[in-house]
Order: sequence, then structure tokens, then C-alpha cells
Amino acid sequence: MIIQQRKANDILPSEITPKSTYLNRRKFMTGALTSAAALATSPVLAIQSADGKPALSSPNELQKQILAASETAWGKDETLSPYSAVTQYNNFYEFGTGKTDPSRYAGDFKTDGWKVEIGGECEVKGQFTLEDILKPLDLEERIYRLRCVEAWSMVIPWIGFPLAELLKRFKPLSSAKYVEFTTIEDPEQMPGQRSVFSTIDWPYKEGLRMDEAMHPLTLMAVGLYGEILPNQNGAPLRLVVPWKYGFKSIKSIVAIRFVEEMPSTTWNDLAPQEYGFYANVNPKVDHPRWSQASERRLPNGLFSANRIPTQMFNGYASEVEGLYSGMDLRRFY
Repeated sequence: MIIQQRKANDILPSEITPKSTYLNRRKFMTGALTSAAALATSPVLAIQSADGKPALSSPNELQKQILAASETAWGKDETLSPYSAVTQYNNFYEFGTGKTDPSRYAGDFKTDGWKVEIGGECEVKGQFTLEDILKPLDLEERIYRLRCVEAWSMVIPWIGFPLAELLKRFKPLSSAKYVEFTTIEDPEQMPGQRSVFSTIDWPYKEGLRMDEAMHPLTLMAVGLYGEILPNQNGAPLRLVVPWKYGFKSIKSIVAIRFVEEMPSTTWNDLAPQEYGFYANVNPKVDHPRWSQASERRLPNGLFSANRIPTQMFNGYASEVEGLYSGMDLRRFY
């Protein structure tokens, strides 16, 4: 008898997270954090920032903000991918090239005191802490499809805020035509960055055209599934651009620059014949190694391929196709 070993992405149907279970989990966590907050607001333990607003430096404060996120209509009819798949099947080459490497090696990744450098063609520049970034914002939950160029996909309940709300605060100049993003470079914490086999020129960089960055769909995420963003998913701050292939949704962001010219991006520099700057999901334009006509929707397994047709712009065409009016999407892939 042949015994088929279960692979990392062979997730059983019973492991799919029902929406009711997710909501009950959020309710439980909200209650637990409410109890913790009662202690935190005592005269001895209360922590405030210089302007009198509650500080967000403690994980509990960030978790409370995440649990208070407003629900939106995005993706309400979608079946969520299992939490186990979302957090254990990842591309995050800073921690290794295997799909389970990020969850295996990112556990001790330190995000305390996180800062983001803002620069380039804007009036407001400098270093801003995660607390500075989040303090004036109301978070919201958006359920988006995530489509990898490797022809697999997930459905994820992100927690975050529209990127446009952040960018406007830095008052970009009229000369700012693009936005460049940079991931942290920390080889001591990220084994993939110190690997002698890596062909990537670190740090990882990505970019968007200004109108793409300011589009209402473009999200900056700080959480998923009602929790603080796990390290392996790009903690503490990552981009989510649902109509583009997943490599555009850069993780663990430490710098944002407004620039006049199209910025260099990691995969486009490494293999321009395979990875374009725009990277819009397009079932009519294949990658040299993967057909883009269909995708494996996780969970899937040996006897349940769960393959579905890929939609133009990952199903968000009605919202974003106007951004590319008149463009040859085979040329500008």
C-alpha cells in the first residue's frame, strides 16, 4: 500500500476557517483585552504619549485598535483561506525560499521601535514611528483575494488603512509621479539576506505609480484575521495591492519615497523578462514558467486541486481598469 505524505499546502477541508468561528474568536479576544485594559487604565499603569493620546507601543494597545476595526463590504461573499495556510505558506525570501521558511524562521524577528523613513518629493519628511503612523487612523477590515504569480491564491481578512490616507499626510509635490517602498535589511534577523545562494540585491524594493498608490483599494496592513500581523506575513507594516501579483505587496516596510521617475524594483531588476513593473493580474499574459489562465486556490491537495479560472485584475477590474486605459497590457506587464 502506498501512503501519500501530506504536503505543507495540502490543507484539509475541515481546516478551512468558517466565518462564524473567526467572528467568535474576535469576540473572545476583545473580551480578554477589555479585561487587560481595565488594569492598563489604572493611575499606576496608564501609559500616554506626549500629546495625551493613549500610546500604541504595547501589543495590547495595537491589538485593541485592530479588534476595533470597522467591517467593510469587501469580500463578504468570499470563503476565507485557513489561518494555517495564510500564516504557513508564504513567500518572504528574507527568511528563506521555502514556503514554510518564513513561519519557521521569523518567530524571533523584532519589530519593537519600528520606524519608517519618509523622503523624496514631499513637504513632510523624516522618521516616523509605527505609533505616529497609526495614531490618527481608524483601521478597517477588508477581505481581499491574494494572487501569486506562481499561480496560487488565497482569500485573506486584512486589517489596515487606505495607503492614500497615510501618503496625503506627507504632502507629496506635483513632481511626485511614483512611490518607492523599501523592506528592512537586517541579515542578523533574516537568514535569507545572509545566504550565499541568494541572487537578490537587498534590500527588497517595490514601487507604484502615484495613482495606483492613491487608489482606494490600496491598503497598508497591520493585521490579519483579527490579530496583529504575524512576522512571516510582513509585520509590522506591509502593502496590499489586491489587483496585482503578490510580490508587489512589499512586507516589513522601513522607507517610503516619493520620486519623479519609475523606481527600480527588485524582481524587475533581477529578471525583467519575467517580472514587469506593473505586475497586474492578467490571465491573458503568461509568465515564462507559469500559465496565468488559472490558479490553485488554497487549500488544495493531491486529490482536490481546487483550480479556478483567474480573473482580470484578480476580479477587481471594475474598480481599477480605468487606471490603465489605452495601455498595452501585454507590453506593460
